[in-house]
Amino acid sequence: MTEVTGGEQQGYWSNFFSDISTRLRDLEDKQRLLRDRMILISESFVKEREKNFNEIQEMKKVIENLKNENIRMKEILSRLNEHANNLARKEELMILQRQFNLFREEY
Repeated sequence: MTEVTGGEQQGYWSNFFSDISTRLRDLEDKQRLLRDRMILISESFVKEREKNFNEIQEMKKVIENLKNENIRMKEILSRLNEHANNLARKEELMILQRQFNLFREEY
């Protein structure tokens, strides 16, 4: 059997702890990168959410305006229809014109 000297043992443990330290730093760096990425993703998510919220609010305003315009158009068309029903037709006016002409000719 070969005997392990104190210097070899110390070198082994030194390499072992150095390797663990390197791995720990690598893991910390990966964790830091992941945290930074999550922060960026969160910020972009919040910005996108605010943008979408603002767009939805604007769309709601446009829809409300369109609804109000539609109601006004219906009211105007209804009034025009009522007014058109109260107007005399061309044939009725011609009959009245003939009667007026006959009445004028008699006097």
